[in-house]
Amino acid sequence: MAPPVRYCIPGERLCNLEEGSPGSGTYTRHGYIFSSLAGCLTKTSENGALPVVSVMREAESQLLPDVGSIVTCKVSSINSRFAKVHILYVGSTPLKNSFRGTIRKEDVRATEKDKVEIYKSFRPGDIVLAKVISLGDAQSNYLLTTAENELGVVVAHSESGVQMVPISWCEMQCPKTHTKEFRKVARVQPEFLQT
Repeated sequence: MAPPVRYCIPGERLCNLEEGSPGSGTYTRHGYIFSSLAGCLTKTSENGALPVVSVMREAESQLLPDVGSIVTCKVSSINSRFAKVHILYVGSTPLKNSFRGTIRKEDVRATEKDKVEIYKSFRPGDIVLAKVISLGDAQSNYLLTTAENELGVVVAHSESGVQMVPISWCEMQCPKTHTKEFRKVARVQPEFLQT
């Protein structure tokens, strides 16, 4: 029968240095081995030597959006001051859990910030490329910007449900009905285009 699995938290004292040697996920202080991670405690010994004490996480770590990261997000709602989004990708890596983000009116574009109207830039359901400018906390969201030519709406659907085609930096057109809608259009770089 396998020994019971022991879980530990960061800072928990595991054993003294005479009982084992430190492995991954641990550190030593004052003659003791402490856990630096939350996870499962493992002890492995070879050839009668001191066992190596290590702490392993159960799952691989979650990639988090960082300041300066380019993220792909989906607009969930808009109002006159900002657009709320769900961050789905960091770079080209999909996230296991989506994070909430906010694109404020003043962060939509670099010029004429006072003339920006959110409803002429984004609509719910749009897929947007944005850059993280500030990290969120438990109560707030990540702050995002689209104030670069390469950032903005990359995929949008018209009211008839057809994917629209960009015709300028501020307009997209429905190929079915030929109606034009305002968007803050991203100039997608060749490395992001799928063939």
